[in-house]
Parts: sequence; C-alpha cells; structure tokens
Amino acid sequence: MNRKHTESLSEVHSSIKTEKKTGWRKIFAFLGPAYLVSVGYMDPGNWATDIAGGSQFGYKLIWVLLMSNLIALLLQSLSARLGIVRGLDLAQASKKAYPNWANIPLYILAQIAIIACDLAEIIGMAIGLNLLFGIPLIWGISITALDTILLLFLLKKGMRSMEAFIVSMVFIVGVSFLMEMIIVQPQLNDVVKGFIPSSLDGSALYIAIGIIGATVMPHNLYLHSSLVQTRKIERSSKGIKEALKFNLIDTTIALNLAFLVNAAILILSAAAFFTNGFNEVAEIQDAHKLLGNIFGNAAPTLFAIALIASGQSSTITGTLAGQIVMEGHLNLRIAPWLRRLITRLLAITPAFFTIIYFGEESLGALLILSQVVLSLQLGFAIIPLIHFNSDAKLMKEFAIKTWVKILAWLSAVIIISLNVKLVIDEISGWLVSAGENAFWLYLTVIPLAIAVGLLLLYIIIKPFFPTQDKQTAVPHGSALNLADLNTPVYQNIGISIDFSENDKNVIRHAILQGGKQANYTLIHIVETAGARYHQQNVMDMETISDEENLKKYQQNLKDLGFNSTYKIGYGSTSSAIAKIVNKSEIDFLVMGAHGHKGFSDLLFGSTVDAVRHQVNIPVLVVRK
Repeated sequence: MNRKHTESLSEVHSSIKTEKKTGWRKIFAFLGPAYLVSVGYMDPGNWATDIAGGSQFGYKLIWVLLMSNLIALLLQSLSARLGIVRGLDLAQASKKAYPNWANIPLYILAQIAIIACDLAEIIGMAIGLNLLFGIPLIWGISITALDTILLLFLLKKGMRSMEAFIVSMVFIVGVSFLMEMIIVQPQLNDVVKGFIPSSLDGSALYIAIGIIGATVMPHNLYLHSSLVQTRKIERSSKGIKEALKFNLIDTTIALNLAFLVNAAILILSAAAFFTNGFNEVAEIQDAHKLLGNIFGNAAPTLFAIALIASGQSSTITGTLAGQIVMEGHLNLRIAPWLRRLITRLLAITPAFFTIIYFGEESLGALLILSQVVLSLQLGFAIIPLIHFNSDAKLMKEFAIKTWVKILAWLSAVIIISLNVKLVIDEISGWLVSAGENAFWLYLTVIPLAIAVGLLLLYIIIKPFFPTQDKQTAVPHGSALNLADLNTPVYQNIGISIDFSENDKNVIRHAILQGGKQANYTLIHIVETAGARYHQQNVMDMETISDEENLKKYQQNLKDLGFNSTYKIGYGSTSSAIAKIVNKSEIDFLVMGAHGHKGFSDLLFGSTVDAVRHQVNIPVLVVRK
C-alpha cells in the first residue's frame, strides 16, 4: 500500500514545512491547526447553551466557561502531543490499541457524535441564513450541502488556504461580537464577579453541564491529533520538543480566543436579556428577535452574520473529523468528495425529517438532542487519549508527567460524570413523557445505554492489561527482507491510448518496461453515445478513425522491432479498460494521467484511480 495514503488526512499530511525557519517565521509555520479546532468551541451548539445560561443566570456561569476552557486546553494539548510524537491521530491509535470488535462500535459512536456536531452546525447556519436573508430553513439546510464542494476546493488549494478561510470566519465572529458588546455595554463589575465559582443546583447545574458538554467535544480531539501532522518536522528529540512547544502556543492562543467568543455570547445574553427581565431565552431565533427589539437593527444583523460564519467554519472541521474517524477506526478510504458528502447527508437527513414531520419550531429541540447525543461519545475519546499519552513504552520520553495525568483523569471524571447525569436525566424525562409507551424505551434505549456503559468500562480497563498482538505494531508495518528480490519480467504490457500529446511518452515508458521480448496491447476506448449503446456494433466516424490511428501506432512499433496488437473498448473508459486488461491476460498496464484539475476532476473523475481498483496488476501512471 502506498504509504502516502496511510497517513492521517493524506491529502495534506506533512504539507507545511517547518524546518530551516527561525524566529517569528518558525512560530507562524506552526500556527493554524488549533484555529481549525477552536471553531468547534464556538459553534451553534455552544451558542444555545451560552444564551440560555446568560438569560437565566446573568453572569453567574462565566466561571463554568473558564473551567471548561481549561479542561479543553489540557485535552487538546494531549491530542496534539499524540499526533506529533506517535504520528497517529486518535482514531488510528485506538485502532492499534483495541481489538476489531471494539473498534467498530467506537467508530459508530464517533460518527454519531460527528453527525450530532454537524447537525447543530447545519441548523445554526440555516437559522443564520433565515434571520439575515429570510431564506426558509429547509432551503438553508440544503445550501449547507455545498460545503462539501467548498472543502474539496480548499483542500486542493492546500492546508494554508483552509486555515486562512477558517481564521477569517473566526475573525468575523469575533469582530461581530466585539461590536455587539459595544452596543450592549455590559457592567464590567458584574462580569468580573462571574469568574468567581459559585454553587450550582437545579437549572443552573443543568445549564452548566450543557456548557461543558458543548465545549469539550470529541470530534475536536480526533481532528487536532491529525491536523498537527500537516506540519513537516524533524523526527528527532529536539524537533519533537520544538513542535510540542509551538503547538502548545498555537493551542493556548486559539482556545483562549474561543473562550472570549463564548464568554462574549454569555455576557451579551446576560446584559441584553437577564438585566431586562427576559430570563427564559433559549432559542437562537428568540435571541435575534429580542436584540432587535432592545437595541435596533445593527445588533441582530451582526448576530446573524456571526452565526453564519460560525456554522460555516464548524461544518468544514466536522466533516474533516468524519474523514479521520472513518480512515482511522476502519482503515476505509473512499473518494474524498464522496466521503464528505456522505458525512454531510447523514447530518442533513434528520434536520429535513424534523422540519417535514414536526415543523421548523422543533429544530430547537433537535439542537438540544444533538448535544445529549454528543455527550455520550466524550468518554470514548478522552479515556483512550489519556491512556495513550501515559504509555511510557510508546511515548518514551514524551509520556505525560504524573501531575498532568492527575489533572487529565480529574477532568475526565468531571466530564463523564456530569454528562452521564445529563443522559440519565434525559432518559428519565423520556420515560415520564412516554407514559404507557415507556415499555419500548425499556426494550431499546435502556439496554443500549447499558451496552454503551459496558463498552466504556472496557475502554478504561483494557490498556491496563496489554497483550502482545497487532496493537503493539508500528503504524505501517515493519520493513521486509529485500535480499531475495527478483526482477519482474512482463510478457504482455497494456498501453492506454487516447490520441493526445501524451501518447508518445506513454508508449516510450511502456517499451522501457518490456523491451523487445514483450508483446504490447494498445488499448483505446470509444466514448461516444452510440458506442455506449451499441458497443462493438457501432460503426460511427469516430470509431473508424480511432481504429485507423491504432493501426498506424501498431505499424510504427513493428518498424521499430516491437510486437503489438490493439483492442478497442466502448462506453465507460475505466470499466472498458479494466475489462480488456482482465480478458487479455495483460500483466502490466501503462496509462497517461488525464490532467483534470479542480472542478473538472470532481466532474469527470479519475480514470486512473477507477481502473486501478478494478485490476490486479501493476499500473504505471505517466504524466505529461
């Protein structure tokens, strides 16, 4: 297997050079990954909990935001450490550490959590479009599917382009809320008092749990451990230490900026709603409407712009996380655009279903449900992360110190226990509201919750009892003994012909592989509409012309002393080439790259990749 495609986010892995840079250029080379991660800490799910907390309890819960941010900072630094030191993202490390039977449910839970995150962000962006432009929510949700094409475009432009886009979105959110704060003018003394911890009970505890659950999200841990690997570093002790230092700076700056945005939302809600007697504002639409009533048109417009920017940036990072968990847990790699489209459609579907069957007013309840689902996955990301960073055998000198372990486990206990309480409260509420139908919950939801709890217990215990199996293997296998290599001899070499300027180069590379001892099969596919329907019975002008051209190539090769035949296929290029190769007992295939770029590559697809997956012989790709 090509090593390039076994790396986390292989399209951009090690694409940004950091060596031979000094001073500020060195720092800037490392800045970026944490900003992509930070958008997850200011997504519409956070907005909902921050608005509810500020409207109900004023500035009282700012300290909960600060605590959540400190926990997130610790966990994200551990995530970055894992990616830098071991060169694995969290999903890949879990694949190595746990058996296959555990990795499948781990993937399912991680994917459900990512869908839940994506769902909240899709709803938030749709609401923003509705508030700003009056676009119906169902159309706003449809528009978010275009993020797939945007993400593909950004990845093709390189990691720096994607980071620049995300940072610009974060900048828009930050500036919008800075201007909102100027308009609202909160009382600074009350804001400062909010940083002092206070007792939590009843509704305050429930909102606090929601804030923590919405802040420390599992997909960010998968994402960060992969994004740090986009930096090409020196794989020495000094180089790794340097990368850890600069990534800690990156993480600290980015997450503190995210904290300021979250704090700004809560403070805005407290100053605008709590102090004016609006204590039950939980819906984003209500917050937008009340801002207009209290402060005029500017405040709600800025609010909607920030919401769109937040949703747009968060959906992109959530989709990237979907790619990471699929490749890491399952080692499943499909076309990037298709993988991202699947992730997006899985998130859009429940939003469509909710609007069609329950109405737009039910989206708020769906947003809350997404945060409850999200909380279930936290333990399955946090616990392995702590285990992996504590393993001195694998992390060597970079294993975390005892005091960091204590803080990490304490954070895990706080998060898991609070989120377990949240889940129990939600299930209890469902049982009460279900009435006579509670039987079905006992039959489905409760056994599922118990199974998830047992899996979490296994995830906690397993690393304390290591076994000598595949889990201790290096990421991409061990080097093989190359002493007994034999030079392959190819008898029948296929040459893909498209009558372009590249033909000469392709034929030249083919005869270098086989010399005059091999037989060469010239392969050309007729793609006309008639050829797709009539196949070999087609006798249009293009087919006749193509066969004449093949005969000319055959004669030219004969004059040079090479034996050759030709084959003509019809219809789909990739399928027809593969069919000829498999039927003609060709043992080596030489193809020219199609040369499509950008949107053309998405539209026309890659013939080379499609053929490669349908044949079991070596394929040499020749570019112009």
